[in-house]
Amino acid sequence: QVVNISREVPPFDPISIESKKAATVVLMLNSPEEEVLAKACDAIYKFASKGDENKVTLLSLGAVEPLFKLVSHEDPLVRRNAIMVFGIMASNNDVRKLLRELDVTNSVIARLAPEEDIVVHEFASLCLAHMAVEYTSKVQIFEQGGLEPLIRLLSSPDPDVKKNSVECIYHLVQDFQSRAAVRELNAVPALLELLKSEYPVVQLLALKTFGVISNDRETRIILRENQGLDHLFKILETKEFNDLHVEALAVVANCLEDVDTMQLLQQTGGLKKLLSFAEMSTIPDIQKNAAKAITKAAYDPENRKILHEEEIEKCLITLLGTDNDGAKAAASQAISAMCENLASKDAFRVQGIPQLVQLLSSENEAVKEAAAIALADLTTASPNNASAVAEAEGIEPLINVLSAKRDGTVANAATVLTNMATQEPLRLSIHGIMNVIVEPLQSTNSLVQSKAALTVAAFGCDADARTELRNASGLEPLVKLLHSKNDEVRRNACWAVMVCASDELTAVELCRLGALDILEEINLSTGRKNNFSEGALDKLLDNNLSQKYSQVGYLSSSNIITDGFYDYGQVNYFKYYLKVYAGLGFSLLQTKYWVYGPVMPPEYKGVIAGTRIWSLESPCSLLLSYAITKVIHLYMSYRYCLYLHSFVIIPLSIISMKEVTDLIDFGMGGPIERDKLHEFSWELHISEIEFELKCNVVPIGKIKKGTFYHRALLFKVVADRIGIGCSLVRGEYGRAWNEVKLVDDSPQGITGLLLPPQTYIVDLMFQPGCLMKQGSSEADHYLRI
Repeated sequence: QVVNISREVPPFDPISIESKKAATVVLMLNSPEEEVLAKACDAIYKFASKGDENKVTLLSLGAVEPLFKLVSHEDPLVRRNAIMVFGIMASNNDVRKLLRELDVTNSVIARLAPEEDIVVHEFASLCLAHMAVEYTSKVQIFEQGGLEPLIRLLSSPDPDVKKNSVECIYHLVQDFQSRAAVRELNAVPALLELLKSEYPVVQLLALKTFGVISNDRETRIILRENQGLDHLFKILETKEFNDLHVEALAVVANCLEDVDTMQLLQQTGGLKKLLSFAEMSTIPDIQKNAAKAITKAAYDPENRKILHEEEIEKCLITLLGTDNDGAKAAASQAISAMCENLASKDAFRVQGIPQLVQLLSSENEAVKEAAAIALADLTTASPNNASAVAEAEGIEPLINVLSAKRDGTVANAATVLTNMATQEPLRLSIHGIMNVIVEPLQSTNSLVQSKAALTVAAFGCDADARTELRNASGLEPLVKLLHSKNDEVRRNACWAVMVCASDELTAVELCRLGALDILEEINLSTGRKNNFSEGALDKLLDNNLSQKYSQVGYLSSSNIITDGFYDYGQVNYFKYYLKVYAGLGFSLLQTKYWVYGPVMPPEYKGVIAGTRIWSLESPCSLLLSYAITKVIHLYMSYRYCLYLHSFVIIPLSIISMKEVTDLIDFGMGGPIERDKLHEFSWELHISEIEFELKCNVVPIGKIKKGTFYHRALLFKVVADRIGIGCSLVRGEYGRAWNEVKLVDDSPQGITGLLLPPQTYIVDLMFQPGCLMKQGSSEADHYLRI
């Protein structure tokens, strides 16, 4: 590189000094002679202008520090040439770093003073524009009062000064403090004037600055008061300015957030022009920004009303059909925003929904997600729109996108399907969803988890769907969601469990997976408990009555005991088990699990490799209870069948409760005198049965001497079979009883009076068939020792 410096040396002719090393010229920056300094700065400026490599060279030679001193030199020419070098060199990152360390901003801002030369203004503003890219310099420029002179220079006669000043301001207003200062310093009129500039770069920077500062409502008001919208629409209406249309639309989008602006545009016809402009444009970015402008405006209810009056739906449907993915996604987002207006929601049904369904198959993930969100909003609380999705053949694409890459796509597709499931015909037409929903249930995203659980709750009311979920191993991830710390996820998971527990097979499987334990824990916590957690626990127990009776000690009249019921006592206390079964002979439940215990028959003592052994002597609560219920060989009794046979062959209309109690009482040892209850040796009889069977599972029909809880259980079983509504209640010290609700006769002389039912306790021990009113002394005596 060659650096040339010419110097006049009176009285001789000018001497040309040529240096092949920039270091020589850098040394001249320390000269005491102003002329040498000016020419050295000029030579360095020319050298630095040739490329970034030369700037780095000058930096390494230490040129920045002496140049910094010259920026404030007394001589105007030296000062001008030095700031020119700074303006050029500040484009380099390393140079800017050193300038920040030297804290040059104050000196550079001083060069923006009115008395300085226009060239000084140009390069000082250029230097600040380069430095304002970094946050630290941005703060320094603002704190040292750089905004005011920069705004003043927006009116400079020199276009370069305008360009550099507005560019610096654009960088500064990224910070909210600078935006407020720009407003207070009344910069809007000067910025609007720049929109008329003959230089596109100046117009573009002014529009970009407006795009930032118009995010503040106060600035939008000032912009409207200064007829800023007129300037913007003139740009939009001028085809030659099509390279500025995108930025102009971004400013308009911000302005449309204000209802006053929307009303003004509607009255002046500007809104129609804007929509027509968006609809007719063939430039993708313009279409996209127009849709974004509509989206911003549509967040306000009054704006949505105005947009609907201007038939915005037609414009958005047109944008859905463009070839540009960005415009499609933006139009879908605008539709979502407009869905808050019910009239708009209906307007999208015929043409909008079919196009959105098609977008679900897009290869662009952003488009797919935006379409799913729009469909979710369109179908929420709108059965007609949900039906329209089905009519547009949207079921298969929705199920497919449950495996999409984006969480938003999955969550919203699940929402659409859930919305469709509220209509039984639609729900029944959706097949295979439970197989696919398993993956979203295992998501790490709480929104996806929540929506997936809600989908299970919506579809789990059908038996086939529950079977499908069970077979797809979907119950395990559902149960895991009960542990979620997210309230909505936990609530929806409880809801889904409550729905899925509607059949015994699913309820038992849920219990095996630990749902019962988790729900009990949740319901003990005031912060985590919810209505669905309580309902889920009740439903699980209602479909696992052995478990319910063990834990709660109560079966209502709606809890119908079926074959396979065990009464294994209260949780954590095992002695022997009463088994209810109505078949003949013996049956073996085929399973890979065995239960090992010293009271089991020898031939049943065994375990398949890898299977956990639970001992009957170890009261491990729920797991053991489940294992017993599912695994122990089912002993059946001909005697018990005789009990049922005695009733089922008699018409129900002529069966009396007394006949039931008499037969139960006769079969279990007959009535007992109260004062001789201690002589009734039923324990020995039960032990004999256990010894005979070599098992602690006692078929209820084999018992010939039964006490309170044997008789109460059998009464409940028989009553359930023949349609007598009664409950079974477990008391303390081996007591149990049945409660029935009966309506007393109307008082004499009052016809048609329907009295509320009264609860009675059924005596099965002392006076079989006697009904004792709940709360009476005789009832209390029966219930307690």
